[in-house]
Amino acid sequence: MDKNTVIGFLLIGVVLFAFTWLNQPSPEQVEAQRRYKDSIDRVEYVQQIEQQIQEQQAALKEDSLQNLPDSVKNVQLQHTYGVFAEAMEGKEETITLENDLLEVRISTKGGSLEYARLKEYVTHDSLPLILFQGKESKLDFTLVTATNRVVSTAEMFFTPIKGNDPNSLTMRLNIGEGSYLDFAYSLKPNDYMLQYTIQGHGLNGILSPSANTLDLTWEQDIRQQEKGRKYEDQHTALYYKFLADDVEKLSEVKDQSEKVANRLKWIAYKDKFFATVLISQDGFEATTLDSKLVSTSAYLKRFKTITSVPFDLKGEELTSLTYYLGPNQYALLKAYDKGVEAGQELDLEELVPMGGSFFRVINQYFIIPIFDFLGKFFTSYGLIIFLLTLIVKLVLFPLTYKSYISSAKMRVLRPQVEALNEKYPGQDKAMERQKATMELYNRAGASPMSGCLPMLLQFPILIALYNFFPSSIELRQQSFLWADDLSTYDAVIHWNAQIPLISAYLGNHLSLFCILMTAVNIIYTKFNMEMMNTGQQQMPGMKMMMYMMPLMFLFFFNQSASALSYYFLVSTLITIAQTLSFRFLINEEKLLAKLEENKKKPAKKSGFMKRLEEAQKQQQEVLKKQQKNKKK
Repeated sequence: MDKNTVIGFLLIGVVLFAFTWLNQPSPEQVEAQRRYKDSIDRVEYVQQIEQQIQEQQAALKEDSLQNLPDSVKNVQLQHTYGVFAEAMEGKEETITLENDLLEVRISTKGGSLEYARLKEYVTHDSLPLILFQGKESKLDFTLVTATNRVVSTAEMFFTPIKGNDPNSLTMRLNIGEGSYLDFAYSLKPNDYMLQYTIQGHGLNGILSPSANTLDLTWEQDIRQQEKGRKYEDQHTALYYKFLADDVEKLSEVKDQSEKVANRLKWIAYKDKFFATVLISQDGFEATTLDSKLVSTSAYLKRFKTITSVPFDLKGEELTSLTYYLGPNQYALLKAYDKGVEAGQELDLEELVPMGGSFFRVINQYFIIPIFDFLGKFFTSYGLIIFLLTLIVKLVLFPLTYKSYISSAKMRVLRPQVEALNEKYPGQDKAMERQKATMELYNRAGASPMSGCLPMLLQFPILIALYNFFPSSIELRQQSFLWADDLSTYDAVIHWNAQIPLISAYLGNHLSLFCILMTAVNIIYTKFNMEMMNTGQQQMPGMKMMMYMMPLMFLFFFNQSASALSYYFLVSTLITIAQTLSFRFLINEEKLLAKLEENKKKPAKKSGFMKRLEEAQKQQQEVLKKQQKNKKK
């Protein structure tokens, strides 16, 4: 082997070493990969455990333990559950904890929460508002014994131990010989938070020595609480927050499953106005989240979570969890972060959907403060929405005024534009006609874009309000005029027949506020098109499209909150009143005289106008070439 070959191999080795060293994953990437692998492994492990538990339960069911003699039954239980055999028999009872806001019941079977009712709220048909009851919700911990037996807490019976505080309760799973597992609950006065801690005692040698976490499975069927299943279903989803990061959610409109390797701070089962949130002080690890649509009339969706929480086998440290069982009210949820260190906030207010980040900021710092301020002085939410609309229109007034002035300039120049249309008739002179029209506008100081820009700047507020009204629980079951509930549709006509396309998008009803809003918008469209007629030729079908927009709003808003239709109705009426006032107060003859004076001044072309003229010249050259080719 010659010298050059040796050097070549050495260089190749150096390159490979450098490439490997430079591309090795960072410690953060290694940790993320480890967590992801652990997540997959744990999910598979939990699935195997669930299958084993199901097989155990099926075997016991087949043997019909209740029909066996006690001695045989005890042997069978001992063989299947070992030290937990005694806990497999008992009588199911429930113990109630309650304050002025919340009533919960904890079952001795499983030692878990099996009932939650919000006292200050009722369903759309005036029944008690129950988040879940009985088998609608299940929180199950899986325990692995030192002898590799797998048991489920949901199937075992706990002993209730009442504390000195009437709203404190400990559910104890007695294992024998001084060993036990405690589930402790505490409900504070005037609060929607239920504290929940887990602590073991004397579990060394009973549970697997490698047990440093508890695997849990949490399931819940989400009840329909509001009128209008489709609209409520669109606002029902499984939300989750990363330990020190953003809040995300699963799809509202389709089945979805998500495996999350990073630790989570909380998991929320949320419907339109209420939520059941499970919060972990130390975070959930290796989590699988699942959301399924439900076709039955009583329920909207079925949520399921498979995850784990830290657990101290020695019993020296508590596993601290918290339930939030309450309304999705922005101010209430935001208050839970008062006094909390930066980076440790719960961010539960993210359960209130208010649009994307930009629109959410508008709602947080503009709409909600005004809405809450007006709520301190007025009890009628119809009046509050009316006043809110006036304030929004007042803030937007400068833009509205500028838009009107722009359209007025275009309107007074209409005779001159029509003269240019006669001077350059036909499609073959379209470019000359367009160029002459733009030169006229430029010399007079008018611009078609100046009227559009103010309208575009108003859209963020309109979109923010579109998200705000359907999410505002303050409007729930608040009546105004003929609407019984401003948070849902105000139907005046119903039908049962399923009409193709119509029922799918419009629903089986017609909402009066929505009909009035549509009618007023059609009138305003006709009125506005007449005012905005500048004499220029319009695109074919543009007039029809302008009338189609209000009709589309009918389909969009008919199943939505009547407060939203009411807002747009009032807003459009105010816009019409403003336009009529401008028309009466602004002297268009003086405006035209001012534009004529502008023509005498040296023309100043904006960058936009220069680019537009360049584009027009290029189009003219293309048209000339096309005409020459046709003559040939």
